Amino acid sequence: MVRHRPTQNPYTRPAIFTLERLHAELGGAILENWQKYDELSEQMRQLEAVIKMLDPNYNLAGIAVKRRKPNKWFKRGTLYRKAVDALRTATEPMTAQQLASAILAAHGVQDASKEDVQAVLIGDTAQPRQS
Repeated sequence: MVRHRPTQNPYTRPAIFTLERLHAELGGAILENWQKYDELSEQMRQLEAVIKMLDPNYNLAGIAVKRRKPNKWFKRGTLYRKAVDALRTATEPMTAQQLASAILAAHGVQDASKEDVQAVLIGDTAQPRQS
């Protein structure tokens, strides 16, 4: 009995090709992230060296890692598009507070607190843009 490899079957070949391409893309993304990791680690070591030059007794372990807090209503990168849509439909200029309220209302959020509106105000604008 002869067994055929799945790649020889014309019905499964497109799926295998797509999976191979995805595997290659993921491998490339991992490689890019490792390179970025190396760059950021080197920058952090340089900052630590400068801090030690300025104050040799400074405790570097006391510096906490800043973690990005995700927005509970909007996925990353979508808040900017929502803001542009709100501005496009506006009949007059809006303050930042009005813009944040309009974005939340368009998204269907009714019970937003003042802190929630403030979080939307600083949302994506606090994050560096990737080009």
